[in-house]
Amino acid sequence: MADKKTQTPNDTQTQEFDPAEWPRTMMELSERGQKLMAEFWAQQQNTSDATQPNIDSMNTNKAFTEMMQAMIANPDEVIKAQTVLWQNYMTLWQNTSQRLLGEKAESVIEPEKSDKRFKDEAWSENALFDFIKQSYLLTSNFINTTVHDVEGLDKADAQKVDFYSRQFIDAMAPTNFLATNPAALRETAETKGENLVHGLENLLDDLERGKGKLRISMTDSEAFEVGGNIATSPGQVVFQNDLIQLIHYEPTTKQVHKTPLLIIPPWINKFYILDLKAKNSFIKWAVDQGQSVFVISWINPDEKLRGKNFVNYMKEGPLAALDAIEASIGEKQCNVIGYCLGGTLLASTLAYMKAKGTEKRVKSATYFTTMIDFENAGELSIFVDEEQLSAMEEEMAERGYLDGSEMAATFNMLRSNDLIWSFVVNNYLMGKQPFPFDLLYWNSDSTRMPAAMHSFYLRNMYLENNLIKPGGITLDGVKIDLRTIETPSFILSTKEDHIAPWQATYVGKNTYAGPVKFVLSGSGHIAGVINPPSDKMKYGYWTNDSKTKDPDTWLKGASEHPGSWWPEWDKWISKHGGKKILARKPADSMLPPIEAAPGSYVKIRAG
Repeated sequence: MADKKTQTPNDTQTQEFDPAEWPRTMMELSERGQKLMAEFWAQQQNTSDATQPNIDSMNTNKAFTEMMQAMIANPDEVIKAQTVLWQNYMTLWQNTSQRLLGEKAESVIEPEKSDKRFKDEAWSENALFDFIKQSYLLTSNFINTTVHDVEGLDKADAQKVDFYSRQFIDAMAPTNFLATNPAALRETAETKGENLVHGLENLLDDLERGKGKLRISMTDSEAFEVGGNIATSPGQVVFQNDLIQLIHYEPTTKQVHKTPLLIIPPWINKFYILDLKAKNSFIKWAVDQGQSVFVISWINPDEKLRGKNFVNYMKEGPLAALDAIEASIGEKQCNVIGYCLGGTLLASTLAYMKAKGTEKRVKSATYFTTMIDFENAGELSIFVDEEQLSAMEEEMAERGYLDGSEMAATFNMLRSNDLIWSFVVNNYLMGKQPFPFDLLYWNSDSTRMPAAMHSFYLRNMYLENNLIKPGGITLDGVKIDLRTIETPSFILSTKEDHIAPWQATYVGKNTYAGPVKFVLSGSGHIAGVINPPSDKMKYGYWTNDSKTKDPDTWLKGASEHPGSWWPEWDKWISKHGGKKILARKPADSMLPPIEAAPGSYVKIRAG
């Protein structure tokens, strides 16, 4: 078979392609394709009608039907939008005709500066491709405007129609097709079709890896090793149970704050987003600031843990970790960070501890991009309604868990151009291997969700929004109320967060009874959090100590600061860290170390 094209930071040249290899290569690819199709049809025939997936598993038919009825009832806006589209097309045709005659002409529409799809010079310099580009952008705007301005739809249906319309628009971009992608056409000509052969190889590899389902490769999965070149901060696992391993990291300073720091990452992703590499590792940085850092590493559950529920995650997660830290180094109190779902669990646990009279064990709480009120939960709420959730619960009941790849696909759809279509172009049209990127390796290292826990979480948080309601959720027989939490809180949100919109996370500032400091970072759910001081001018952050209830009013009165928010948090957490004492090493723990960090739980891969 022909050698694959490889791409490294210092070598982007194409290997010489031997035309004599074509017949044998295409025969081997054909045989692989036939085998995959045979296996796919065999799977379909072995699946009974009762277990066939719902063709409208996302429950979009109702939303689009109601949209069409609303349009018919009020056609004026549609007619107006169609008129504008027709006028713009006429102008575009006239301008293109001028360009074909060698004259200059202004563009009718240009892509957003952040749109990377049309960066190739041919999209502007070639009149034909410029016409294709502008036609697509005009039509995209027409569809977006039309579905967005429909009156009479309820909020959920309007959001669903808007989201899936954008999915269709992104999928139909001319950049996604060989015949209308100038870079792919140029690559095909220059390599005499070698890119298409490699692209087919990549496609078959992804189908084989997904066992008949397309699992698009986003990075070179062989380039990284957890504990090898990522997640390398030294430490020891000092405790474990069915759900967690607790890691105690080696100190790098002679003295540390007396009060240790416990980090609760989300169980929907693996903890090493906080420890990808030394220069942007929040864990290493916190250790270097004199913190005694402990981190929960959640297990990647299988069907054996199907019955583990939200209460199990609370008791065997943060509560067990607090007990283990006390047994390990003798400290009863901790400062605690919760990231995303880990923050939701932290707030729930604190309210539970308050009701039980044990809340003093947590001296301070830090919430990274955490929602406790899911009324305005952003686009993720599109995937949670009664019909979709019932179908999901039925599937989870059969398997015992939600497959990690399904959750990953959901998150990828939120940024489809970046996390789906860019790789379709790179891998299949250009025939290149994806670039080694540690963040995308982490992103594809998916985790499963136990059926009982995930059903409880989706129903009580996203569907019914019970957590924010006083007494709305009962944990282990205790009705919890977030308003009773008096623990000092630091809330970190990110301005462009598409998973936990910052206006929704701001609710915590006016919910908790204790003192709250709210900080807004630039960028999104990951980059806004993993923003080390070494990247001094990458993203800034905003602060405002006023007790404003409205988030937008808070932002208008906020002060903007350049650089990382990490030092701002360090000043705050140091006030709750207690006096400095001699550093405590994992080897000195009263709990014998089990294994070296990052431990074995984090290395369990889904599938």
